[in-house]
Amino acid sequence: MNTLVTIRDLRVAFDGVPALHGIDLDVGSGEALALVGESGCGKSVTWLAALGLLPSKAQVTGSVRLDGQEILHAPPARLDAIRGGRIAMIFQDPASSLNPVHRIGRQITEALRLHRGLTGEAAREEARRLLDRVGMPDARRRLQAYPHELSGGQNQRVMIAMALAGEPELLVADEPTTALDVTIQAQILDLLSEIRRDTGMALVLISHDLGVVAETCERVCVMYAGRIVEETAAQTLFAAPAHPYAAGLMAALPPMTGVRRRLAAIPGGVPEPWSMPRGCAFAPRCPLRGVACDAAVPPLATVAPGHRAACLRPQSQVAATGRLLVPA
Repeated sequence: MNTLVTIRDLRVAFDGVPALHGIDLDVGSGEALALVGESGCGKSVTWLAALGLLPSKAQVTGSVRLDGQEILHAPPARLDAIRGGRIAMIFQDPASSLNPVHRIGRQITEALRLHRGLTGEAAREEARRLLDRVGMPDARRRLQAYPHELSGGQNQRVMIAMALAGEPELLVADEPTTALDVTIQAQILDLLSEIRRDTGMALVLISHDLGVVAETCERVCVMYAGRIVEETAAQTLFAAPAHPYAAGLMAALPPMTGVRRRLAAIPGGVPEPWSMPRGCAFAPRCPLRGVACDAAVPPLATVAPGHRAACLRPQSQVAATGRLLVPA
């Protein structure tokens, strides 16, 4: 598998306060990768920084390469061609991402004009085809609708259609189903999977919903407090997470079969960027905390082929069920 996007030592600070602490990440052509973790872990900031979408007060350093070419801090004209063209992004609240004073058709045809040079009737027909492609009922009539006339699920389909207008090689989906009911969530996930199969497009799914990740992605990066703390295949993560934070997330999932059990919650919360603890950021919440955990930040190291974790005790903290072990 060829590497499409390579991120190295990506760091972000706001007003001098670090929010990302050196993200290393690869996305292969055609793969489905998930970024998971609680709110405030840096999942969205990683891709907003990579695509130059953070406000000017953000200090961003590191390297982001697309097909080997550096794009971090690239000139605006070059980024405009990449964003929506080679890399598209959709967000969790589609209604706030669409312009409320323009019809749906105009917004899609604008994307087609910018990224594929289509205008007039050709653009309108392609916009209708894209709405058909994403399962919008009565697509031709919907082109004349305003965002407030559509449901949340329909607006999310419009956002996906706009993302597909540039025929991107990578789609970054930032919590694309959070604002939708369960039935519509399943439809949107099936749609994204179908589009991947048909086009060969890569997908980065930003989510805190592990059920969504299990159904959609092949590889998972677990983020905590601005760092990647575990990276492995999705199947491996759900069967045997190596980092205690990932194990805690697994333990919080209700079992679908077998004996009922009390859900295990991770105590505490994600530390604020301006009050990070010394050493491992997860140590104050970890039942396996030791003296060494407070001494230095553990590196993201290989614990098994294709499996990396940033923990000093990655082998000893996971039971066969994937539940976090609490030492006596």
